[in-house]
Amino acid sequence: MSAQHQQEEDVADWKKRAPYKIHEKGNFNVVYDASCHCGKVEYQLSRDAPLDSKLCHCTTCQTQHAAPFQWAAIFHKDDINFTKGHHDLEWYDPTEKSIEHKLPCKVRCSFCHSPIMDEGRNMILLFPSLVHLKTQEAKDKFKPRCHIFYSQRLMDIPDGIPKWTKIDKTSDLIEDSPPEMVQELERQRKKQYDSQIQDRDVGDQTQSS
Repeated sequence: MSAQHQQEEDVADWKKRAPYKIHEKGNFNVVYDASCHCGKVEYQLSRDAPLDSKLCHCTTCQTQHAAPFQWAAIFHKDDINFTKGHHDLEWYDPTEKSIEHKLPCKVRCSFCHSPIMDEGRNMILLFPSLVHLKTQEAKDKFKPRCHIFYSQRLMDIPDGIPKWTKIDKTSDLIEDSPPEMVQELERQRKKQYDSQIQDRDVGDQTQSS
């Protein structure tokens, strides 16, 4: 098989898999429509609200979006249906700095270069500013629920929602994060630490007996 033929097969293969596969009419419940700046890429969403919504302040997002932070809403790969232009996309792997479709990667419109999504191995991160949120209720469902990598921020945002130094739930809460969340995090970590100490003591006693 020639290299060109293999490449064509690979391209055809990714179009058949989520999030790029086209859903049959009647098998996709359309809740929202979305499009890039030039309109060459259009897609639909079937989920009423994202699984999560975050503001990411990591330096990669700052550079890739030429902005102080990235606002991303998390969805399953099957929650999206491209209705136009899914063959007009381009990819960028920020880890290896390549344009191959290698996960995780950034996905953009190849014409206006609007960011379409971040494609992970299991989920996709969509950008709410592309989604046509026509009601206040819809906008509220996409509101950010936390900040991540806030220690790398370029500007302070005193909005009172949780602010994690790195990844949420695995790093530290800082600045004006809700006090009750900070206290609960400290309780959970103390409980985990005490459990580790107890397990270690039991192991030491078993070895010495």
